[in-house]
Amino acid sequence: MASHGSAIPTLRLNDLEAVISSEVMQKLMVMAQRVARGNAAVLITGETGSGKELIARAIHFYSNRSAKPWIDVNCAALPEHLVESELFGYEKGAFSGADSAKLGMFELADKGTLFLDEIGELDTRVQVKLLRVLDGAPYYRLGGSRKVTVDVRLVTATNRSLEEAVRSGNFRSDLFHRIGEIQLHVPPLRERPDDIVALANFFLQKSHPGVQITDQAIEILRAYHWPGNIRELRNVLMHSATLADGDELRASDLPLEIARIRSGPISTPTHIPAETTDLDDMERQTIMSALNRVGGHQGLAAEQLGISRRTLSRKLKRYKLEATDTPTTEPLGKLSESEKQYYRARLGVRAQLLVKDDELSCEVVNVSAGGVALQGIQEPFRLAGGFEVRFALPGENQIIDSKAQLVWLEPRGRVGARFVDLAPEMQLSLTRWLAKTQMEEGWHLGTTPALPRGGSSEKS
Repeated sequence: MASHGSAIPTLRLNDLEAVISSEVMQKLMVMAQRVARGNAAVLITGETGSGKELIARAIHFYSNRSAKPWIDVNCAALPEHLVESELFGYEKGAFSGADSAKLGMFELADKGTLFLDEIGELDTRVQVKLLRVLDGAPYYRLGGSRKVTVDVRLVTATNRSLEEAVRSGNFRSDLFHRIGEIQLHVPPLRERPDDIVALANFFLQKSHPGVQITDQAIEILRAYHWPGNIRELRNVLMHSATLADGDELRASDLPLEIARIRSGPISTPTHIPAETTDLDDMERQTIMSALNRVGGHQGLAAEQLGISRRTLSRKLKRYKLEATDTPTTEPLGKLSESEKQYYRARLGVRAQLLVKDDELSCEVVNVSAGGVALQGIQEPFRLAGGFEVRFALPGENQIIDSKAQLVWLEPRGRVGARFVDLAPEMQLSLTRWLAKTQMEEGWHLGTTPALPRGGSSEKS
């Protein structure tokens, strides 16, 4: 049966046609319209291909600069020795081959909007000059002696963690704070299944107007993790529709690496061999890779692997048993460092949330070293812009108080979030408490649990 669906929700931004179906993206677009009213610098974060440029274009479209120039630059695509001359221009004779003067991107964008994509790739020397321009200081073209002054609204984007780049010395902290006066985050496509369906129908309508997607193919597309986000989805649809026989795009037309998520579930052997075979290693690596892609979320990992949540839990328990290096009297086994990262402890305590100026009360379902799962929240989409969470660890004097970023949610009011900027002393207390809980459950711990890499607590 082909999936015809309803009309595709599109938004026209001058020459760009945007498809926005999911509620989280609709809210983000509303936020972009509000941000567009001012002149503050905007930093947009998100994975490659997730739609950061779309939000940047929306900010320009809804601003009072919309009739003025829109200039976009991919900093990662510019050769390092040309970045400064491209951004700020050069005079004739400034260097070999400069046969005439050239305006820089800042001058071209005067009175309009300049979008610097992948700004994290800029050399630190260029970062200094960029900071001065953003602070309103006139600048010189390369090889020039006349000062240039511009009026530009700067919007930037990155798929890197600029906070980490600041800590490592690869990005100036003063520039980070200057370009991030307002920060917006675009969630990856895997967290927006409604957009997957709408975009798939949109791409087919544009390239193969008579082709419809079957319900089974839609189910597979929704289950896939899309590491390449929208670009990957478009390429998959173009390839599959071209090879499809007839006017339907079926599950069998999809690439094998996508179709096998549903068609090739991992089997569960009834006997656990004494030694792990190569096939077992492949299975284990596949499962751990799936967990890593979804931040340790076992429900999503099971869905991607095409197995039940119970089967995944049984396999993870088996891997914990196999991780024991020597015979032990411990009842459960030994956790490896990667398994400690995904360990969740059930809590059942109350938590206070601060969402903008509103205070909410809810229940902590479980907690990990990197995030927390909560339930009992009305209108969970309210948390999409970030919030603060505060709760007490059972049996401890320590209060966990941290900013949090929404990672997943369910309509029934259960959400998962990752901790953002958790204070070191709180992180240490949480890590020690988790280690104690693991030991109480019977896990043998050789070392303290590994610090998190930024995951979120899974669903219980």
